[in-house]
Amino acid sequence: MSDTMPPCTECRSTFTYEVEGLLTCPECGHEWTAGAPAGVEVRDSVGNLLADGDTVTLIKDLKLKGSSTTLKVGTKVRGIRLVDGDHDIDCKIPGVGQIGLKSQFVKKVTG
Repeated sequence: MSDTMPPCTECRSTFTYEVEGLLTCPECGHEWTAGAPAGVEVRDSVGNLLADGDTVTLIKDLKLKGSSTTLKVGTKVRGIRLVDGDHDIDCKIPGVGQIGLKSQFVKKVTG
């Protein structure tokens, strides 16, 4: 519970703390990583700069590996988290669960 800790990405609580590299919220139990390393810019398919907590939409149908589920074009994904790696967006999609997305397949929702 320090002034340098970011608020919870789920409930916006300011009482977050760090345990073994994960930030944790004691109010809702949400755990997350601190985000993309400093200096790394993640951009969507049209070049908009993405940040933690943004809302994006899918620009094409995506078939989930190991499942018969297909995420349809236009699906809104709220509260994304940027991570380092091949799939640079970590998110939860209602009805599907926690997945990783590539930024080249999303477009930032503005307004």
